[in-house]
Amino acid sequence: MARISPTAEGFRTAFRQPSLTLGEIAWRWAVGATTAALFLCGLFEYLDTLPVNRGELLFLRSRHPYLVAKAIAHILRGSLSRVVLAATLAAMLLALLWMIAGALGRIATVGALIDHFRDFVRGRSPVTPNSVEQDHARVRPAALGSSAFPALFRLNFLRACLAIAAVLGFVGAAILAGFASPDSNPQPGIAFLLFMPLAGLVGLTWWALNWLLSLAAMFAVRDGEDVIGAISAAVALCRKRTGALAAVSTWTGLAHLVAFVGATTVISVPLGFAPIVPWRLVVAAMILVALAYFMLADWLYMARLAGYVCIAEVPEEPLVLAPPAPVPTPPALITTIDRDEPILSDTSNPLSPHPATG
Repeated sequence: MARISPTAEGFRTAFRQPSLTLGEIAWRWAVGATTAALFLCGLFEYLDTLPVNRGELLFLRSRHPYLVAKAIAHILRGSLSRVVLAATLAAMLLALLWMIAGALGRIATVGALIDHFRDFVRGRSPVTPNSVEQDHARVRPAALGSSAFPALFRLNFLRACLAIAAVLGFVGAAILAGFASPDSNPQPGIAFLLFMPLAGLVGLTWWALNWLLSLAAMFAVRDGEDVIGAISAAVALCRKRTGALAAVSTWTGLAHLVAFVGATTVISVPLGFAPIVPWRLVVAAMILVALAYFMLADWLYMARLAGYVCIAEVPEEPLVLAPPAPVPTPPALITTIDRDEPILSDTSNPLSPHPATG
């Protein structure tokens, strides 16, 4: 009896069903394209509102680092408040868009994965009355779409708040590390050594909690749980299948690391030709490499999500193919002969009359 590997099944599902990856790319890239367009438009509009006099233009044309820095500082003077206000408003709107798009995308992808692995288990498990009753007792993910959206939206809101808390944690770590290097006795080395472990602790805490909230989204779609119930189900799965979850996360994480290193290596090639190749061609090559890396990263994320769904849906005991149905055998033919039957006797019947003689 062969055991099912969630990691292998996750990669196999992501490879055989590219529509899941395309669905994940659709909502992620829609949010990313909106963010990039809003950033570029806001940047150009902001630059158009900056006044530049003849003295500042003269400093900029000098190309001297000190004079250029002075000119930029004078141009940006008094406009920082507008930048902060506009950036805060844009970040809030983009976060709202991400919460809505992420909830809808997770309903579609997780629902399809749950259907896939339930069919997978049904095809490999023996069909018994109990298994049929349990299968009918499960609610189909399509019926949970409307009820799962509020829970997924709240989970995404918690993830956004967690990201803000992580940023504030990094700022707090920098402030605490700055106490070790006062202005009267500056010691940047000690401050850096104090900042790194604090920043690492903040980053690790953010990663663990964000991972748990993303895993809880699976139970919000599958079981229709609320936020607390989904988080509790995620914690219970972590306690029950720790090894399987760690294996899926480790292998997909290593694959993602290899993809990142390969992308950074490839993207350095067009940078090396920057002095002899037009800058537009260099930028286009870098954008193509970045898009290819983002596609591969989304595919790996879908493989990891498929592995998690496999862990939650496929039982821990080994699965075997259902035994074939027994072939009915025809009834056995009677091959014995009753020698006592008169019709089969070798002697004549003594009770029968003798034939007349002449």
